[in-house]
Amino acid sequence: MAWRNLLTDVPGIRVGNAHDERLASGVTVALLEGASAVSCAVLGGAPGSRDTALLDAEMIAPGADAIVLSGGSVYGLDAATGVQALLRERGVGLPFAGISVPLVVQAICFDLLNGGDKDWGRFPPYRDLGYAAADAADVDFALGSVGGGYGATTVNLKGGLGSASALTPSGFGVGVLAVVNAIASAVIGDGPHFWAAPFEEGDEFGDLGLPARVTPAMRRLRWKGGLQPGTTIALVATDAELTKPQAKRLAVAAGGGLHKALRFANAETDGDTIFAAATGRAAKRPELNDLVAVGATAADCLARAVARGVYEAAALPCCPQIPAWRDRFGVRASPP
Repeated sequence: MAWRNLLTDVPGIRVGNAHDERLASGVTVALLEGASAVSCAVLGGAPGSRDTALLDAEMIAPGADAIVLSGGSVYGLDAATGVQALLRERGVGLPFAGISVPLVVQAICFDLLNGGDKDWGRFPPYRDLGYAAADAADVDFALGSVGGGYGATTVNLKGGLGSASALTPSGFGVGVLAVVNAIASAVIGDGPHFWAAPFEEGDEFGDLGLPARVTPAMRRLRWKGGLQPGTTIALVATDAELTKPQAKRLAVAAGGGLHKALRFANAETDGDTIFAAATGRAAKRPELNDLVAVGATAADCLARAVARGVYEAAALPCCPQIPAWRDRFGVRASPP
């Protein structure tokens, strides 16, 4: 497969972004071309989502046509309506008496308190942002402060949109897309080292490795408190052919990557949610050991995607109190 170190290294997926600078929020859309098995794992205690019940194993829907990762908290759920509008215009969806019914599922993150102008009037702008993001979908896309990651934050640094990909030992492709709006921190202590450093490929987030010692002070718990929940929402995809129950297991396994990349995840006040999609385009069928490897690789990719989302992010004019990693530590720092 063509190698971009992006979710779209898994054939059959395109990704688009749209955001509003004044709003300080945005939408990321992954379009699935052709039949895919899709499921979802909700890991946090305060999720926000749309139509994820369709993805349960016993439901008749085979999967989904698009997966939306958005800011805006519950207001952002309007983004799926815009995505459905574009897909219907293109004739994508289940046919019912001449009407196309696109299946669009979504998870949101809470970015309402990041300093952007949320006084949008009667209707929030996410429907139009969803349409624009879907219309922009391609195999190449930007990372950092774009799309659903535009207004994202962590407890101490700007968050953002991250992605990563890899091959399993037997050649199955795995890719991850993540909006990093985490309740806690992606860096060790005050930085610059990432918790995900052991899983880094090349210099995708600075090639800093780990500090010589992780002290108790560096491990001190810090998180967004009060009325500001945090959420990391993600999509993991593989070209392996999976059933819906196997896709659910993949989403659960991939969620382990959050614990590799963050200090910490899956709390009562976050909405961490992982989608999984299996396009089935690999040349061979996976055996049991292949399924284990796909899940383990997905967890590593999610850890890398989280770090990349923070590493690639830029601070926003509306919220200078939330510095970007690059503002504090430079584009590339020297290893210790």
